[in-house]
Amino acid sequence: MVKLTKIYTRGGDGGETSLGDGARVAKHDPRVAAYGAVDEANACVGIARLYADGDDDALLARIQNDLFDLGADLCRPDDGKNEALRITQSQIDRLESEIDALNAQLAPLTSFVLPGGSKAGAHLHLARTVVRRAERLISELMAGGSTVNPLALSYTNRLSDLLFQLSRHTNGTDGDVLWKPGDNA
Repeated sequence: MVKLTKIYTRGGDGGETSLGDGARVAKHDPRVAAYGAVDEANACVGIARLYADGDDDALLARIQNDLFDLGADLCRPDDGKNEALRITQSQIDRLESEIDALNAQLAPLTSFVLPGGSKAGAHLHLARTVVRRAERLISELMAGGSTVNPLALSYTNRLSDLLFQLSRHTNGTDGDVLWKPGDNA
């Protein structure tokens, strides 16, 4: 378990930070950008939880924990030794099951959904867009040749879908704000 006895170390004052394996990299390193976006997404989910209750809040609490797992996964290059905490297929399978359950409760869409609706729905849309940014940064990290658990990319892809469906669920039957193409032309 993690034990933090001191919050500041001054180790980053020169523009570098430590990865999970102890390597020092620039704070603007693509790996740091990727797990930084995951951290931002987690904060957005935390705000959405202020407006969620019951099962939705419990689901978001699990997601927040998974996002810490994802950050831990990304901050440590995949050396193939399986010593680090990694996102697993079972976490992705759980997201897919939750997406399917939400989808079964929702009416089919007749247009694209504009971010908004209820307070919870709007915050879930914001979290979704930050997760999409994290997904792009993870993809860029992988394309640049960095060793990354491929399930990290799958997890973010599924999570953004779940947050979309949860925002629709939270907004209720008539709460989706639908795009009206050319309506203001």
